[in-house]
Amino acid sequence: MNSISRVAVIPNLTKKNASETTFSVIDRLHRLGITVLMSAKYSDYFANKRIRFFEGVDELYSSADMILTIGGDGTIIHAAYHASFHNKPLLGINTGRLGFAAELETDELDMLSRLKDGSYSIEKRMMLKIVHCGKNGEHEFRAMNDAVISRGSLSRLIDIDVSLAADKGYICSYRADGLIISTPTGSSAYSLAAGGPVVEPTMKCILMTPVCSHSLFARPVVFSHHSILAVNASCDDDTEVFLTIDGAVTVTVKKSDTLIISESDAETEFIKLKDRTFYKVLNDKFTEKGRQL
Repeated sequence: MNSISRVAVIPNLTKKNASETTFSVIDRLHRLGITVLMSAKYSDYFANKRIRFFEGVDELYSSADMILTIGGDGTIIHAAYHASFHNKPLLGINTGRLGFAAELETDELDMLSRLKDGSYSIEKRMMLKIVHCGKNGEHEFRAMNDAVISRGSLSRLIDIDVSLAADKGYICSYRADGLIISTPTGSSAYSLAAGGPVVEPTMKCILMTPVCSHSLFARPVVFSHHSILAVNASCDDDTEVFLTIDGAVTVTVKKSDTLIISESDAETEFIKLKDRTFYKVLNDKFTEKGRQL
């Protein structure tokens, strides 16, 4: 692979040890001759570190060869959204609790030298495109992990109908607390907790997992990545229903609204520095060792 010369560093300084790790990462990148780019909101905090600061997110991401996050999985997901618009690869350093999507732990920073000599690979993962169709028009979103349809604060079950878009056929109906539509990357997140299957993240498919369905026969379903799903959701008493994208963006869904969910043209690209399988990561993160992180 090509040598990396310009790195956008995206820290979440609210995480434990994130500040010390960020200073250490910046110093290591400088010693490797790599230019460090950051958001201008950190200009006072890292004032004496020979960093190029950018006011706008788009300018920051477009100017970098890659994006390096320091924090947890939420930091990576947020960065992945912006990186996908600029076709920039991501590398996560975990200072969060689990950091399932992170490539490095804080005691593995020596491996950053591989960015300079090109000893890394790129792993591409599919994303979802979600189109919310309502009375106010269509609004498009993209997700690295999942799109979740859920009830509001009141304990009401949701009626959810799922079909193939463009009148290609009814699939199923659920009466449940919610429904998770996820990518293979998101299969190890909320979908897993709701009883969904674990899918190798480099695969291409769309997972559908009901949340606490009021049915004896409700099961997760795996669709081809070519599938285009149409989802309608409502409550009998007009209790609010919400669409949440990657745990960050929330949209109110009305009874007459339709959600169209399909594979996005965009992808998330991860930089891989280690020779380890997805199943090795899975076992490390979800065993006692992983819970102690």
